[in-house]
Amino acid sequence: MGFPDRIERTTDLAHPPSKVWAALTTAEGLIGWFGNDATIDLRPGGAARMSWPEGDVADIRVERVEEPRVFGFTWRVDGMPADDPRRTYVEFTLEPTPRGTRLTVVETGFAQLPEGNYRTGYDSHVEGWARELGELVGYLDAA
Repeated sequence: MGFPDRIERTTDLAHPPSKVWAALTTAEGLIGWFGNDATIDLRPGGAARMSWPEGDVADIRVERVEEPRVFGFTWRVDGMPADDPRRTYVEFTLEPTPRGTRLTVVETGFAQLPEGNYRTGYDSHVEGWARELGELVGYLDAA
């Protein structure tokens, strides 16, 4: 049996797509909920970087920008060597609703990881998206 390759989370936000888009695609927005420092060049092929107080750094390649509906990027999975070319793809989809925005985040590409790294990377990202989306809600509600 193969590994699950997909993490998908959907949450309804009481904020318009433009506000959610800014939280996902600007350095100021990302710092508010995802990392403690961020830079982003918002264009396909652009680079982004986030860091956290414990010293973790995520180097990101922007892959898809369809404002204000779809934002996608690739990044390295936790526990993989920095020079490993394998990356997962994360895509945020924003859908307007009568009460705000339905946000879906999908991350794929875990099945390409070696067995020794798969479970740790996959489980870390499952737990991470639950936590980070909660922080996004808190950031948007406080703003």
